[in-house]
Amino acid sequence: MATASRAMRATGPKEELYTWEGKDKTGKVVRGEIRANGDAMVQAMLRRQGIQVGKIKKLKMSRGGRITDKDIALFTRQLATMMKSGVPLLQAFDIAMKGSGNPALSRLLNEIRTDVETGLNLSQAFAKHPVHFDKLFCNLVAAGEQAGILDSLLDRIATYKEKILAIKGKIKSALFYPAAVVVVAALVISVMMLFVIPEFKNVFSSFGADLPAPTLLVIAMSDFFVDYWYVIFGVLIGAIVATAWSYKRSTAMQTTLDRLVLRLPVIGPIIRKATIARWTRTLSTMFAAGVPLVEALDSVGGAAGNHVYMVATKQIQSEVSTGTSLTVAMQNADVFPTMVVQMVSIGEESGQLDGMLGKVADFFEQEVDDAVAGLSQLLEPIIMVFLGTIIGGLVVAMYLPIFKLGSVI
Repeated sequence: MATASRAMRATGPKEELYTWEGKDKTGKVVRGEIRANGDAMVQAMLRRQGIQVGKIKKLKMSRGGRITDKDIALFTRQLATMMKSGVPLLQAFDIAMKGSGNPALSRLLNEIRTDVETGLNLSQAFAKHPVHFDKLFCNLVAAGEQAGILDSLLDRIATYKEKILAIKGKIKSALFYPAAVVVVAALVISVMMLFVIPEFKNVFSSFGADLPAPTLLVIAMSDFFVDYWYVIFGVLIGAIVATAWSYKRSTAMQTTLDRLVLRLPVIGPIIRKATIARWTRTLSTMFAAGVPLVEALDSVGGAAGNHVYMVATKQIQSEVSTGTSLTVAMQNADVFPTMVVQMVSIGEESGQLDGMLGKVADFFEQEVDDAVAGLSQLLEPIIMVFLGTIIGGLVVAMYLPIFKLGSVI
C-alpha cells in the first residue's frame, strides 16, 4: 500500500502544504499542517482522523533559503531531544518544521515526514536526500532503528555533528585571518601599481635626474602591470578555476594538494590534528553504534576531509577485512602519530575501542583549540612584517627620489 501511495504521489498532482483548524471528537480545538493534493484531500484525511474541519489554508512557501550543516545539526539535536522526551516521530517533525525559520529546511523536513508517514523507515527517508544526510548519518539511523535505540543514536549523531562543526569552525577561523590579509595586500598593491605609481612616474619625469635603482624597478613593474593587467588577472583567475576544477575531478590532484596542505608551516599541523580528530570521532561514533568495523571504515575516510587520509583509510579497510588488526593497519598507513596507534592498540586489547577513540578525538580537538588560540598571536607580527615589507617597500621606493632631491637642494 505504501508503494502504491508513493507511486500515486509521483504521478498525481503536485502536493502543497496546508494549515488547518478544526475540532476533535471531544470538541477540543486542534490545529496543524498537512501535505496534500488539494482542499478535498485535506478534508478527507482529517475526517478519517475524526476531526471536524473548520478552516483550511494553503501555505505559500518561499523558495529562498539554503540548508547548511548547522541546520542539520540543530534539527538532529531537536529530534533527539523530543524523541528522548517521548514525543512521537511524526509529531516531532511537525514541531521542528514549525520552529524552523528556513523555508528550504521546512520543505525538506515535510518531504521526509511524508515519506515516513507512507511507510518508509526513517533511515530510508533520510537516504533520499544524500546532499544533506550522508551515508554515515543514514547508517547510524538505520542501526538505531534496528536496535530499538533510535533516540540514543540520534543524540550521539547530534553530538558528533556539533563537535565536527566546532572543529571546522576553528579551522576556518585559523585560515580566515591570513587569507583576508593576503587579499587586502593584493588589492592595495594592485591599486598602487595601476594608479598611484604612474602618477609618481609623471612627476619624476620632470626632475631631469637619474632615479634610484629601487624606484626604477618599481616603475618598471608598474609599467608591466599597466600594460598587461588583464593577462595577470586572467592567469591568476584561470589558475584558481583550473585548480578547483581539477581538484574536484582528479584523484591525483586531490592527493597532491591535500598532502601539500599538511606540509604547510604553522597551518599544516593544525589541519593534520583536525583531520585526525574528525577521523577518530567518526570511527568512535559508528563503532559505538554497533556498526561493524569494516563497514564503519567505509564512511570514515570521507568524513576526515582530507584525501590523504581517505586513501589511507581505504588501505586500512582492505587490511582489516583480511584479518589484520586495526592497530597494525594504522601503523602500515603511516599517517597517524605513534600516540594514536598506541591508544588504539590499548582500546583493542581492552575491548573499549570506541571509548579510546573518543578520548583520542577529545585530545586532538583540544590541541586544535590551543593551536588556533596561539596562531592569532603568532600571525600578528608575521603579518605586520609582511605588510611592512611589501607595501612599505613600495612607498619608500617611490619617495627615494624626493629625498634625494631634497638633499641636493
